[in-house]
Amino acid sequence: MLVVAVVLAGGCYVGYAAVRAARPVTLPAPAGPYPVGRTIAEWTDHTRADPLAPHPGTPRRLSVWMWYPATVSAGSNPAPYTPGLWAGLHLDAPMGWGETSFDEVRTHSTADAPAAAGRFPVIVLEPGLGFSAPQYTAFAESLASRGYLVLGVTPTYSANLSVLDGTTVTASEAGNPPAFEAADLHQGAAQAAGDRLVDFWAADARFAAAQAKPLADPAVTVYIGHSFGGAAALEACRSDPHCAGAADLDGTQYGTVVHTGLTKPALLIGSENSCITGMCVPSAPADQADLRTARTMLAASTGPVWRYRIRGAEHFDFSDYNAYYLAAPIRSALALGDIAGSEALVDAYLGAFADHVTRGRPAPVLTGPSPYPEVEVQPPAH
Repeated sequence: MLVVAVVLAGGCYVGYAAVRAARPVTLPAPAGPYPVGRTIAEWTDHTRADPLAPHPGTPRRLSVWMWYPATVSAGSNPAPYTPGLWAGLHLDAPMGWGETSFDEVRTHSTADAPAAAGRFPVIVLEPGLGFSAPQYTAFAESLASRGYLVLGVTPTYSANLSVLDGTTVTASEAGNPPAFEAADLHQGAAQAAGDRLVDFWAADARFAAAQAKPLADPAVTVYIGHSFGGAAALEACRSDPHCAGAADLDGTQYGTVVHTGLTKPALLIGSENSCITGMCVPSAPADQADLRTARTMLAASTGPVWRYRIRGAEHFDFSDYNAYYLAAPIRSALALGDIAGSEALVDAYLGAFADHVTRGRPAPVLTGPSPYPEVEVQPPAH
């Protein structure tokens, strides 16, 4: 009887999860006053051969998602969350049965809407290793609504999926090195692989920023990234004279910036047990390495650095995964915490940081006590 009861309960839960996954989910509403437009472009950097590509001598090609302040008129087309082949970002079977259908994820963007008048500061948004730009739509829409041109760069051959020329492009071994899969055991190999790759990602970010015209103010750029994209954001800022500041969301730092530091403002936000802010109680060799790396960078930096950790948050909470439904077995298999609405907390700090470094606006959420009990404020590095 117990076995029968377990089977029946399991079947009922699977049915419930399938129904729940088919319900519409709306991403968090943007915080700013502008309507948001979105368009997707494919750009080629003819000055760089792509060492991550399977064929030598191939120029570097990128898919770039652009969210921007818009004017929206009646009859405008709502932007689908993952149009066309981008729907392949949905989890595959069997895990995909318990994830919100991407056809049912409602965005706050309008596809190819006319741009609002003016020239806006650029924010380059770099995803985590394996991730793609549309998986950060909630952050991108909110920043665009505040008056920024947000360029979501999907790193070709590092992302699990990109779309170029109407074809899906998957990760290569060079773009997503095996050394990262065993980082706890081979910290030296992971650091060396990350140092090599981060230079290339940073070049992607700088290239995207340079293409951002005529809508953008190319003289003012902020780099933001999650996980490995956070390391790329810091490195891109170090090497771009137009950088106004960089934000690293739960990303171990790599590259030259670790030893030279930043002269520009930086924002570091970690998950609950993260050591990327330079303050933690390390529980594993990877934590100890992250702590040493962060402290090395902070000691070398001369610009102001704001540091926070979010209680209850885990690594994937810095993406859209926290915004839609995931059945309990799937959620437990991903790096997601028990915090609800973490994207709103991170967005508040990202928005305040961007406004402060590009427009000189006061930022009490950065300089004073946090209004959010989940946010652990760490002493300013400088």
